[in-house]
Amino acid sequence: MKKFFATILIMMALFPIQMQAQCDVENQAFQAGESVRYDLYFDWGIIWKKVGYATFTTEKTTYKGQSAYDIRLMAVGSKEADMLFKLRDSLQVYMTERLEPLYYKKAAEEGSHYSVDEAWYSREGGVSKVHQLRTRPGVADFTPVESDTEDSRCIYDMLSIIARARNFSDEHFVEGHQTTLPLATGRKVEDETLICLGNSTIKAKDGKKYACKGFSLFAYDKDGDKNELLRFYITDDANRLPIRIDFYLKIGSAKAYLKEVKGNAHPLTSANK
Repeated sequence: MKKFFATILIMMALFPIQMQAQCDVENQAFQAGESVRYDLYFDWGIIWKKVGYATFTTEKTTYKGQSAYDIRLMAVGSKEADMLFKLRDSLQVYMTERLEPLYYKKAAEEGSHYSVDEAWYSREGGVSKVHQLRTRPGVADFTPVESDTEDSRCIYDMLSIIARARNFSDEHFVEGHQTTLPLATGRKVEDETLICLGNSTIKAKDGKKYACKGFSLFAYDKDGDKNELLRFYITDDANRLPIRIDFYLKIGSAKAYLKEVKGNAHPLTSANK
């Protein structure tokens, strides 16, 4: 489960779209005050067990004097699950009201490994720029890793892409459609590929069934082989809310199911009891 949080977030609502040169966009999918909670389950062969929870929240704030969204994702494993794998991860991003990323931070405690990734964004003359820094607090012999990247496309991270993707138009929900997305990963910017899987009905942990669109995220290894990283399902309504995420571990797999949502901007018309 080493890369749990890295996946649970790319996890959460990427869309197969052509990334446009224009990086600012009107937000119509969510609002400040939205709060989502998920139940986490592990699947190790015949063992299927709830092991913790995740929360996803959005609030209004200011960043360096500019009005902004403060978006956070946190995943916490239970004390019982800690005996198998300790998980205490926290992600935060500041974005403009037009959904351009300003600053990103990921503090990840996964097993015995603890690291902090940060990213500072800017855009000048149609070029996206990001400065990244990875540190490992408490590890004396670790040398901080820094990088600077420029791209004509809009650069995002595993949290800001959620907000951006939730605001693409319905024409991008076409089965079989795929695209490549540039994401800041802490060390460098990497391209990941998404494909739309089409329609699905998903039963969440709130007792309701949701009409959803399914997606698969995959990457190519150095030999050109395609490796699926996760599958996820988002509501087929104006919220485009992540309902379920399936991700693959070295041993078994894991799933996150929506348990509760508050403060959503639109009625969840995709839900049926």
